[in-house]
Amino acid sequence: MKYTYEQLAGMIDHSLLHPTMTDQELDDGCELARKYGVASVCVKPYAVERAAQRLRGSTVRVGAVIGFPHGNSTTESKRYETELACREGAVEIDMVINIGKALSGDWDYVERDVKAVCDEAHRHGAKVKVILETDYLAQGGAGLGGDAIKKKLCTLCEQAGADWVKTSTGYGFVKQADGSYNYRGATEHDLALMRSSLSPKVEVKAAGGVRDLDGLIRVRDRGATRCGASATAAILDEYRRREKAESSGSAVEGQSAEPVKGGS
Repeated sequence: MKYTYEQLAGMIDHSLLHPTMTDQELDDGCELARKYGVASVCVKPYAVERAAQRLRGSTVRVGAVIGFPHGNSTTESKRYETELACREGAVEIDMVINIGKALSGDWDYVERDVKAVCDEAHRHGAKVKVILETDYLAQGGAGLGGDAIKKKLCTLCEQAGADWVKTSTGYGFVKQADGSYNYRGATEHDLALMRSSLSPKVEVKAAGGVRDLDGLIRVRDRGATRCGASATAAILDEYRRREKAESSGSAVEGQSAEPVKGGS
């Protein structure tokens, strides 16, 4: 195998963010994260304390989303939400930028918004992943093309103190030509663009649409160190299947039907 199990499992932030998630589903998700030895669970703010209790004594970190999923809370709301999450056990914070302000070219606002969350989280020893929501930026804005605005935002996030810059929430649905709503999420193009726009001290996280082992491997190949996923069990079970096949001399090539196109 190209990467070890520990390298790939250690990339995964197991996503427990569906709006209808019950307490039992949250508990089951935490146990799954513990069983597979992933990096973290990513949960909604109200669930932080419960997740931290469930994962006490394990190596799995607890992360909380802030201003999720559309980034429209006031800066002070985001800061206070971060404070509460850290107090209750979150050691990683996934915040969403104010997308409308970014598309308006109000760069000072965007940077202050991110910095407020980063400063608060860092006071508590937590790290911050800043979500750009790349689907909403594809057509560009503020006089910049799609790639240019993403690069600009990467620079602002780094200046504001981000530890990671992240592609998507997994909930950035864009109206399609047929009237339906869908999203692409993490793409190989965006991951490479983001990695090249940041210094080595800031990492990249992929999220949205990574649903199989080959997708996770491609994400790592493009320089991402974390990946939001809800299909964690399927991804890592497939790793073990291939590992076993290789050790028995009957390795099977990956048969992924889905490219990285677009959890977290």
